[in-house]
Amino acid sequence: MTPSVAAWLAGLIALLIAADLALNAGNGLLFAARKFLDLVAYVAFWR
Repeated sequence: MTPSVAAWLAGLIALLIAADLALNAGNGLLFAARKFLDLVAYVAFWR
């Protein structure tokens, strides 16, 4: 991954996080974090 692609991707992620916080009070981030923790627990079970 080139530095310019990484910068664009980081900017896009930051923009999406800001939009979620402004429009949805961060509920999308909270949902994604909870699902990610469920996935980590599931994968850890199979380890």
